[in-house]
Amino acid sequence: MSTTPTSTNVATFERFHCSCNSGDIDDIVSTIDDVFLPDAVVHSPLAAGSGPDTMKRIWTVLLRAFPDLHVMVDDMVVDHDKLASRQTVTGTHLGEYRGLAPTGKAVVYEEIFIIRFTDGLIAEVWGVVDTLTQLRQLGAVGRL
Repeated sequence: MSTTPTSTNVATFERFHCSCNSGDIDDIVSTIDDVFLPDAVVHSPLAAGSGPDTMKRIWTVLLRAFPDLHVMVDDMVVDHDKLASRQTVTGTHLGEYRGLAPTGKAVVYEEIFIIRFTDGLIAEVWGVVDTLTQLRQLGAVGRL
């Protein structure tokens, strides 16, 4: 059975996704080192920059705030070197997040990520996260 670049990219995404849902920061950090290119570019509401350390910072912040964070892939579209994933995120706010003390409140919000691959590794990530819904659920932002 041959492996196509597209199937390799999907496998890389699934490996990263499964690691993120493990809740184990050491596993996540190790997986990031394995699947991100050294000069990968990350565009996210929590951090933007280049290199795997940017993604490691994001996951450190998220797991400190939401140790039970879970990401469910609702839709995935793959086209050549790009993968788009629409996801639902759930978690309980048990640690500091964006200057907000732990509330114990549950959050459910959506996000969309587009990932570009080079040779089966993550080269660039664009993230659009519904932080307004997230912050409303935490009581940090009122209704409009």
